[in-house]
Amino acid sequence: MEYNLKVNMNEYLPLRDVVFNTLRDAILKGELEPGERLMEIQLAERLGVSRTPIREAIRKLELEGLVLMIPRKGAEVAKISEKSLRDVLEVRRSLEELAAELACQRMDAEALKDLEDAQKAFIQAVESGETMTMAEADEHFHDVIYMGTDNTRLVQILNNLREQMYRYRLEYIKDAEKRQILLVEHESILRAIRSRHVAEAKEAVRAHIDNQEITVSKNIKERE
Repeated sequence: MEYNLKVNMNEYLPLRDVVFNTLRDAILKGELEPGERLMEIQLAERLGVSRTPIREAIRKLELEGLVLMIPRKGAEVAKISEKSLRDVLEVRRSLEELAAELACQRMDAEALKDLEDAQKAFIQAVESGETMTMAEADEHFHDVIYMGTDNTRLVQILNNLREQMYRYRLEYIKDAEKRQILLVEHESILRAIRSRHVAEAKEAVRAHIDNQEITVSKNIKERE
């Protein structure tokens, strides 16, 4: 099995984290495809490291739902299934609606300015056409809302879902036809929070998540 991977060394990170980031990015970008086996020896040779950081990275990827351990077979890249999509987005939908409600009540002028800036950055990312850039800008937009809730526990729970949500976010943004819809959805969320309209904000968030589920579910069925 030939892995087309390259380690981007970072003097500020332990080797195990560098290897983890390399494998994680490869999975999210589709360089390591769903269902592909992760062979420790071959990965270690390709990345020029020992098997220990490979094993640690695979274990961490399993915890994040990006890798599955198959009995008598080993590790493989987790497939994106309709069940896993539904499970993640059901949780995200509820948490995002709560975040929108609290943000309406608690975001101050500075936080609202940050959200406006995040929307401008997302517009620029869409114009760039770079999928990863768009996904990161979309993630940042939502992060600003989370921080605006002033609820540390809610932010922590949402951050724990970050990696699983990121994979579906990336899958959605790959569809070029949906990018303008995303811009409109973000604008609706921003407008509702700025106006302190709780019901409108929750409805905008719900529509945002529902559209993601419909699109990604359709993509999954087309690949089956």
